[in-house]
Amino acid sequence: MSPLPVEEPDEAPLRRQPTQRRSARRVERMLDACADLLDEVGYDALSTTRIAERAGVAIGSVYQFFPDKRAITQAVTRRHVERFVSRVGRRFLWEDYAGWWDAVDAIIDEYVEMHRTVPGFRSLHFGDVVDLNLLDGVADNNTVIAGRLRGLLLQEYGLTDSEELDLAILVAVEAGDAVLKLAFRRDPAGAPEIVAEAKRLIRGYLNRQFAGASA
Repeated sequence: MSPLPVEEPDEAPLRRQPTQRRSARRVERMLDACADLLDEVGYDALSTTRIAERAGVAIGSVYQFFPDKRAITQAVTRRHVERFVSRVGRRFLWEDYAGWWDAVDAIIDEYVEMHRTVPGFRSLHFGDVVDLNLLDGVADNNTVIAGRLRGLLLQEYGLTDSEELDLAILVAVEAGDAVLKLAFRRDPAGAPEIVAEAKRLIRGYLNRQFAGASA
């Protein structure tokens, strides 16, 4: 089993990177428009024309940077991942946890908060509405996410890096993702009793996998 990927894949959905501040702001408006429309109309009804109209840009500007709606959606998903990992990292920096188990709770809390407040986040679930390899052509989306979270936990809590740890975190991410989706199907704000069960499930599973690991 190969180690989980920690870094973002090299392949990017952008046709070209914006080199000027004005172009970068225009791309951000396109991503914001795409995220809003995903929540409002869904991926099937999404179109580059709708994105251009909502962003207030010419359709040619969209195609200057993105070949199609899938590429824009892919860029939104990657932005979500970066924000999610960045926000978790900030919590690790500013909050004190007794050990990895409290850090896992914080990761879940951040996921739930972004699901409630960040446009497009609940519609994409890191891309699985579109396809399972939206973030990476080889690894599926949850494997990419697991790799990023694994890196944070290794850095903060000194867990022993191993293939067993890779597998444990991947299974925890898959299980947590499934249960949290159930929480949001039950309640648009995330049924708190199911969120609590997700925390218990993941903590119990990981505790069995690396009992004794602590800060």
